[in-house]
Amino acid sequence: MKKILFVCSAGMSTSLLVMKTEKAAAKRGIELDIKAMSEAEAKNNIDDSNVILLGPQVRFLLSNVKKSVGDKNIAVDVIDVTNYGRMDGEAVLDQILSLIRE
Repeated sequence: MKKILFVCSAGMSTSLLVMKTEKAAAKRGIELDIKAMSEAEAKNNIDDSNVILLGPQVRFLLSNVKKSVGDKNIAVDVIDVTNYGRMDGEAVLDQILSLIRE
């Protein structure tokens, strides 16, 4: 099972997106372990992830997170602001799947 980490300022705003993405994955028969955390908490959980998605409000962390994962096989990206604003679990699931395939 792939482990996905959503990172935002406090870990609160992404919680709804986690639920919607999990629902979209279940509908497609895909098993994912998705967690939402604040940027402070995420630092201790980076190595346990296959994909790290940053909320648009913390996109400035992208280069630091990429440096943190180094050459580990962990995909890092920013959630599209429109998909985030709409809480579009289907679109975010598509983003996750494309990152897993890379």
